[in-house]
Amino acid sequence: MGNMVWKLLGTGSAIVAGIVANKIVSIVWSRFGSGQDIDPNNPDNPIGEAIAFAALAGLAMGLARTMATRQAASFYKKSSGHLPFAMQNTGGELDKVS
Repeated sequence: MGNMVWKLLGTGSAIVAGIVANKIVSIVWSRFGSGQDIDPNNPDNPIGEAIAFAALAGLAMGLARTMATRQAASFYKKSSGHLPFAMQNTGGELDKVS
């Protein structure tokens, strides 16, 4: 049962964090960018603005997902007394890569 709880908690928090980060990026871009929404995939938008928007969005999404997953794992650990199984054995896996 714990594995299912972690999957719901971790995935749910990452989705919510992504939605919030997307809203924040849109607000920041409209205030400090060109003052209008931008579609970085549209070739009519300047390439510099598209790259800047994509970089800002990527940074915000990555940061939001990382922080949400860390908070969810912390909550899970406080509730169950241990980290989720998916996070328990990562040390040995990193040693096998090098």
